[in-house]
Amino acid sequence: MSAEPAELPTPEPGRTQASFSAVFSQALQGLPCSVVGLGDEPQPLPVAEWTRDADEADHYLLSHCEGPTLDIGCGPGRLSARLAELGHVVLGIDVVHEAVRQTRDRGVSAIVRDVFQSLPGEGRWRSALLADGNVGIGGNPIALLTRVRELLDPRGRVVVELAPPGSGHTSAWAELHCGDARSRPFRWSVVGMDAIGAIAHEAGLSVTGSHAFGDRWCAVLEEPS
Repeated sequence: MSAEPAELPTPEPGRTQASFSAVFSQALQGLPCSVVGLGDEPQPLPVAEWTRDADEADHYLLSHCEGPTLDIGCGPGRLSARLAELGHVVLGIDVVHEAVRQTRDRGVSAIVRDVFQSLPGEGRWRSALLADGNVGIGGNPIALLTRVRELLDPRGRVVVELAPPGSGHTSAWAELHCGDARSRPFRWSVVGMDAIGAIAHEAGLSVTGSHAFGDRWCAVLEEPS
């Protein structure tokens, strides 16, 4: 089900290596950026989709969140902000300072934190949101969902946005390229609708809902009954 590459991406001549946070910050500030290593060719990073306000499709995704919600990998905060508008207690977390700054600028609580570090409210969140492909964080979705399960109230749920059916599950080393800078390689996964059931099961969760909305897909994961 998973394809594991043997090698890191080949560095491009003339690019200075920097931290992931530094390069992603440049992207959030408007510098064109691409991700290298997740396909045969570099893929433009869709930053404009993340920095805009939430749209109708986002609203549908967020309709599956219940109660206090942890937005994991919140980026510049469009979804955290909409959750707050809908009346949720919400906390955004991201490893990138610029992302957290932009989320706070929207009037939403956010902290710089890795999901695998200690977090406020552990064991009490009713929903955890993994949108915009963030189920790929760390390159090991089973480990990620196992950790997220620890953050949730036993009645809680994970709302996870996924790649299209047929995408399966792949993990790879990737880099961000912005201008003359490239990030240090990082592990990332892509998980399709067809692969989430087996991955959720390994993490001790069950798929209790799967949804297509426009050209996007999501699933709701909960503790088995």
